[in-house]
Amino acid sequence: MSARRRIDIADGQAALVAWQNGDTARAVTATAVRYSLEELAARAPGNSVEVRVPPFGVTQCIPGPRHTRGTPPNVVECDAGTWLALVTGQTAWADAVEHGQVAASGLRADLSAELPLQRR
Repeated sequence: MSARRRIDIADGQAALVAWQNGDTARAVTATAVRYSLEELAARAPGNSVEVRVPPFGVTQCIPGPRHTRGTPPNVVECDAGTWLALVTGQTAWADAVEHGQVAASGLRADLSAELPLQRR
């Protein structure tokens, strides 16, 4: 089952472009984050990893065992700027983890195969 979209694809892509061009308005950032989380869930459907980008959104993705109670065993969390830099390829996954910009816990919490969403 594919993820349900709440952000129109054209609106989401426009927000990502605007963010890349320096527009850091809260509404632009929120739309870009929510769209990219939806896109990740659509490209890597599943429920084994929870990706959190507070305060803008959360999604579950990556095939594997489904989590149902308490704190998920596989969690990725970062701020919106870091998330969008990962999504757009401005920051590499390994660099973000190494520099403490991303908190990734669990055996499946490596999103390097999924990011960036926008390949240059």
